[in-house]
Amino acid sequence: MANRWRGEVALTVNGQRHLARLSLGALAALEETLEVGSLVALVERFETRAFSSRDVLALLGAGLRGGGAEISDADLAEAEIEGGPVAAAKAAAELLARALVVPE
Repeated sequence: MANRWRGEVALTVNGQRHLARLSLGALAALEETLEVGSLVALVERFETRAFSSRDVLALLGAGLRGGGAEISDADLAEAEIEGGPVAAAKAAAELLARALVVPE
């Protein structure tokens, strides 16, 4: 089960369940890779539904690797994600949100 307070999100890729999570380093790399000036700008892309499939793949790839999976962005782009593109986008948004939530 995914631990939301650790920022984990469950995702099934190619029939294998993974726990994904974003580290601070991954978030910094995402800012550069996705050419956003801040995490707030990246969050706004998802809040306004202005995100791209590239955003989703980058977030999922970083999250999967942060959770211990050895998968490249190229392999992820060809992978079967349970639930399809909608589930992938939802998982990416949850990863981003959980990485920035402070436990009460």
